[in-house]
Order: sequence, then structure tokens, then C-alpha cells
Amino acid sequence: MYDENNVFAKIIRGELPSKKIYENEYAMSFHNINPVAEIHALIIPKGPYKNIHDFLFNAPTEAIAGFWDAYRETANILGLSGDYNIAANTGSGPFFTQSIMHFHLHLLGGKRLKDEIEL
Repeated sequence: MYDENNVFAKIIRGELPSKKIYENEYAMSFHNINPVAEIHALIIPKGPYKNIHDFLFNAPTEAIAGFWDAYRETANILGLSGDYNIAANTGSGPFFTQSIMHFHLHLLGGKRLKDEIEL
């Protein structure tokens, strides 16, 4: 079940501040408040999707396209055209843990700020 009171839902509704990078009808991006790299942005859909699996299987085609448009524009605004990483954790398995149950994509570039990276 999707939690309407998660941090990202509150950011989308304007209840919590963010340092916004880009926004369209379907998604938005902003700087991570706890970056692990010089450039660490988050891209989130505006709909109530728990993880990437939920998003890809349940979002309408236009929402998926709008999300990837936001990804493209965010990378462009940040000057990322190579040598960067994207990551999306799903669930709470043994290797990677999704900390906020709203689908989000990490966009990381530049120098690493921490030796151990937890996304």
C-alpha cells in the first residue's frame, strides 16, 4: 500500500521544501539533501508509485514518458553527458534497501563524497 505521507509525496504537494532542478506535469527532480557525490539529484514521478516495478507496470504511458523526459532534462541541466550513474533501489532485500517507498531515481555525478555509499 502506498503511503501518502512519505517525504516525496509531501515534496510533490509542496508541504516540504526542495531545491528543485526541473519539473513537468508528470515528474520532478531536486538535489538530494544528503548527497554522496558532487552531483546527486533525485527524480520522482508525481504519481503514487512505490518502486520502479510498480511504476513501470502501473503508470500510464504518458507518465512514463514524462518521467524519462524529466530525467533527460535534469541530466542536461546538470551538465551530465557521460561518466555518471543512475540507481533505483526496490524493496528491502539483502543487497539494496529502498529507504522511501516512493519510486525515485538517483542521478550521481562528479567526485564521490563518501567512501561507503548508501542510496
